[in-house]
This record gives sequence, structure tokens and C-alpha cells, in this order.
Amino acid sequence: MVQTAQAEKIIEVKNLSSGYGGGLTFDDISFDIKKGEVFVILGGSGCGKSTMLKHLIGLYKPYSGQILIEGQDVVQAEGTQRLEILNRIGVMYQSGALFGSMTLLENIMLPLEEFTDLPEAARRSVAALKLMLVGLQGFESHMPSEISGGMQKRAAIARAMALDPKILFLDEPSAGLDPITSAELDQLILQLSGNLGITFVIVTHELDSIYSIADRIIMLDKKTKKIIAEGDPKYLKEHADNENVKKFFNRQVSKDEL
Repeated sequence: MVQTAQAEKIIEVKNLSSGYGGGLTFDDISFDIKKGEVFVILGGSGCGKSTMLKHLIGLYKPYSGQILIEGQDVVQAEGTQRLEILNRIGVMYQSGALFGSMTLLENIMLPLEEFTDLPEAARRSVAALKLMLVGLQGFESHMPSEISGGMQKRAAIARAMALDPKILFLDEPSAGLDPITSAELDQLILQLSGNLGITFVIVTHELDSIYSIADRIIMLDKKTKKIIAEGDPKYLKEHADNENVKKFFNRQVSKDEL
């Protein structure tokens, strides 16, 4: 965990408005993410958590606003500048998105083949190291279908780390996992954050994971199109000003009611 009050900003979202077909999903939203923290984006169903993630990783373009990664605007960047910004981040999608026809080692080598000039022996060495960092040493030659769902998530994180990004984006990392496997994944996230100083940006609605790993959260609201809570989730559980936020953290209403 990082002391977020003193940490420098690594991502700044300024006055972001976005939506589909002329309708708004977010309306003039601003927040920042500090270097080295575990930052969680949460909210009720349909609030735009995954849409926000897609904006942050440059897949969607907003109606207006800025998304600065280390001071550079990914919204306006083009060509080699945009590629240089995006090479500072890694993404783990909800399904893991591993290529089923490739071994785990080959999956992790893929970004190295595309974005570096390393010789094959070096690529294999780097990929093996990334698998070791997520606890999958000895599984280099396994196919994704031969390992568990939790191991697939770990392998996807290893691939996201292939280019040594400063920021890792995880989309619903605990989805489909049993409680024990989910807790083990939480511990891996904390270990990577603490040992390597990686900034994590995580979309999830799993409260147990949120309480375990989050330095700070923002909570998006479908009705207002705004951020209705920001801060330490353990504090917000008891002291949030917004009553819907307190109910969410205390499981007193379903997410669809928020």
C-alpha cells in the first residue's frame, strides 16, 4: 500500500464527459490516480465502470475532457506519441484473453515479439521471469486449457507485465473465481504493487477484494453520471455522506437499485 497523500499523480482525468448516441454515461468527471497505489473503480450495474476503463486505456474517445498519463494526453495523442504512452500500461481483460493455441510462455512472449527487438532467447527468459513473478514457474509449456481459471488470470497478468509497464489495468480480476482463489489473487496484486511499485487500476464490484487491496476508490453513479464517493473504502463504509454509498458498502441494497 502506498501513502497516497504524498504520492505524485500518474493519471489525471479532467472534466471527462462521454456516452453513446448523444446520451451521457459520465458528465464532467475529474479524478486522479497516484503513483504506486491500488485504485479501484466501482459502482452499480450500468454505471460505466468498464467504459471508464476503456477510456483510460485509450480504446474509447470521450465527448470532451483529458486523460493524462504521466502528463501526456492519451485522448489527443496520435501516431508514435500515442503508442509510446500506451506502452507504459498493461491490461488484463476479464476473461484473461489468452490465446488458446499458444503455451503460457508463448502468450507472454507475444508483446515482446511485437514491440521489442530482443532476440528469442531473451524473450523466452523475460517471459519465464514474468510467469515466475505470478507464481507460475514450471507451467511455461502448459496450454491455457490445461490450467485453472485462477492460473489463467495470473498468466494474463504476467502477459500484461511483459513490457514492464508502470500501470496495470485489471478488468474484474476476481470474476468467476472461488473465494479462496480470489483471495490469493488479491495477495498477488498487493505483492506486485509492494515489490515492484506498479500502479494498479482495477474495475470490480467484489467488496471483499476492495476492502483487502484498495488504497482508494471512486464510485460511479448511473443516475447522476457523476462520482458519488472517493476515498478509503473502509472509511466510506461507515462515514460516507451519500446514503446510497453506505448502503452499497454494507450490502443493504442491490447494485441495480443504486
